[in-house]
Amino acid sequence: MFKDMTQEQAKEYILSLTKEYCDAFHNKEKEFKEGDRIPYASRVYDSSEVVNLVDSALEFWLTSGRYTEQFERGFAKMFGVYDCALVNSGSSANLLAFMALTSPLLGDRAIKPGDEVITVAAGFPTTVSPIIQYGAVPVFVDVTIPQYNIDTTKLEAALSERTKAVMLAHTLGNPFDLAALKEFCSEHNLWLVEDNCDALYSMYKIDGEYKFTGTIGDIGTSSFYPPHHMTMGEGGAVYSNNALLMKIVRSMRDWGRDCVCPPGVDGLCKHRFDRQYGELPLGYDHKYVYSHFGYNLKATDMQAAIGCAQLDKILGFAERRRHNFEFLRELLNDTRDDLILPEATENSKPSWFGFLITCKDGVCKNKLVEYVEAHGVQTRALFAGNLTKHPCFDEMRKSGKGYRVVGDLSTTDRIMNSSFWVGVYPKMTDEKLSYIAKVIREGVQAQKV
Repeated sequence: MFKDMTQEQAKEYILSLTKEYCDAFHNKEKEFKEGDRIPYASRVYDSSEVVNLVDSALEFWLTSGRYTEQFERGFAKMFGVYDCALVNSGSSANLLAFMALTSPLLGDRAIKPGDEVITVAAGFPTTVSPIIQYGAVPVFVDVTIPQYNIDTTKLEAALSERTKAVMLAHTLGNPFDLAALKEFCSEHNLWLVEDNCDALYSMYKIDGEYKFTGTIGDIGTSSFYPPHHMTMGEGGAVYSNNALLMKIVRSMRDWGRDCVCPPGVDGLCKHRFDRQYGELPLGYDHKYVYSHFGYNLKATDMQAAIGCAQLDKILGFAERRRHNFEFLRELLNDTRDDLILPEATENSKPSWFGFLITCKDGVCKNKLVEYVEAHGVQTRALFAGNLTKHPCFDEMRKSGKGYRVVGDLSTTDRIMNSSFWVGVYPKMTDEKLSYIAKVIREGVQAQKV
């Protein structure tokens, strides 16, 4: 078949068949019936992602390549940041964002082992893991309900002479109080890391204009795991308006090397063999000079190819998430005597990741979740609940070392015991949301019989 075609013609033929195949066999939604399983999240895509993926596979450039460059440029332009570095997961993005702040290139502002980082325990562990693994000290502050973000009235109490940074996630798409955090960090010369993995396309009004979360602090991170706002299957990104931080991020992402040549490119700087580095011989190959202790956290070009198609859809995804959240909230308004419904942070426009509910006294969360799950609606806890209660903290709890808690974490514990969430992802229909509200309402009433 292909012998009479050029390579480009053959590729175009394969891609046209790929589109036909995807249009015929992917995304075939069956009619919803009450009791059908409703997941909290799902991949949302069409033939453009699959065509890009096959195009990259035919090229067989298995590491970062042209699609990676296209994605990084497109992401940076869309969100208005100086630079974006694609990585293999959101957790790796958090690792790089934190480790960049330990670079000797930052001088006195570099985080050292024993320095403190203010954060919360009500969240996902990989916001905190890099802090502990490096030997810095997380300082846990309580959160508020119904915003589920850090209680900014406790920031000053968390401060010490060893504090160097604040590292927080925007909870389920709801931005934390960025105005208060920016002011606090500016006053005390602290780094602000925005874990934006659950909040892509959320916005916050600061200095009179709305800006994207992840771009307001010193450095931001995103995750492209399938449940998130866009997906590559696996994948993540680190981004910043600080050129030095991005230089460090790219170095640490790519083994810690000093060279900035992309994979497969030699001599971009024109000084590959004529410089002195450290105590290496003069002219030592710059491609093998290491200015940081780094990793290999690059994504593949196949992942990036999917991301390029997803990036074109992110606005539509965000608009549907907002619609779904407001629709569900209106349906559950009559449950307020029994349930606390989530509220957006003042001056924010969240791109909601989920709909978080806290049970009031008289409603058992476990029984309600069991009822809802038994009727086909998937639920999730707010991740770790209280991270300090988990087995990974056993040794630190016994020793009393390795972390610090400001006051108590009573609201965090309440979330651990009384909160859960359901999905609002873009393919969630009004019909499914109506069923979710019905099941939640029935579950509450069942406990009153």
